[in-house]
Amino acid sequence: MLELLAYDFMQRSLLAAALVGAVCSVIGVFVVLRGLAFAGAGTAHAAFAGVTLAYLLGLPPLSLAIVFGLTTVWITGWVEEKGRMKLDVSIGILYTATMALAILFLGLMKTYNPEVYGYLFGSVLSVTTEELMTIGGLSVVVLGTILLLSKELYFIAFDQEMAAASGIPARQIFYLLLTLVALTVVIALKTVGAILVFAMILIPASTAYQLTHSLTQMTLYSMLIGIFCAVSGVLLSYAFDLPSGPSIVLLATSLFFLAVCCSPKRLHRIQPA
Repeated sequence: MLELLAYDFMQRSLLAAALVGAVCSVIGVFVVLRGLAFAGAGTAHAAFAGVTLAYLLGLPPLSLAIVFGLTTVWITGWVEEKGRMKLDVSIGILYTATMALAILFLGLMKTYNPEVYGYLFGSVLSVTTEELMTIGGLSVVVLGTILLLSKELYFIAFDQEMAAASGIPARQIFYLLLTLVALTVVIALKTVGAILVFAMILIPASTAYQLTHSLTQMTLYSMLIGIFCAVSGVLLSYAFDLPSGPSIVLLATSLFFLAVCCSPKRLHRIQPA
């Protein structure tokens, strides 16, 4: 197994997987606590629409993915803030609209482009040095912001109205959280793909939630689970010639059900008085 590290592409793949696993799982804690689970799926499809348009126009794919992702989450946040529509409804509308755009852009392409479908289904083994640098830079931005504003982010994740009453700029922090979700989706597109990136945000945090009542421990467990699943999924995909995205997500899903069965919370509830 160690001989795999001699290959440059494998070094890039494992590092990209570790970064994606860490960032997705940490931001996933706030997504789970705030009830933004569906936002990850909607943002992922919006970002993929940006990727397809970028390839159609000959532009950098991740740049347009960021633009589409941020626009989608900001519109979603604005609609919820104005109280004009429930959050899941607005996300559902944008989810279908951006996916329709992606399909339209794919249809306008004259030839089959495997790189585009790599962003849809995940292709971590083909991550380039430039893409790895972009993933690394965005990961530092997301994790650094969470570290600096962790208390405020935890507060609005639990009760945004109470946070605002306590003097915290809750509205701005909420939009910041949506921005971090969008950036995280872009980071993970090449690794697990637009279809499955939602799972990597949701599953490690949900697994960690089964294991502890502490927010700090939940965040730490989620990050460890995310890194383990991402790196192990890449190794499994290479060893058995499997798609990387499904390998990562199915491994994470297996750990989730194991955690549900062995959860200290569940075992505590079924103990006799």
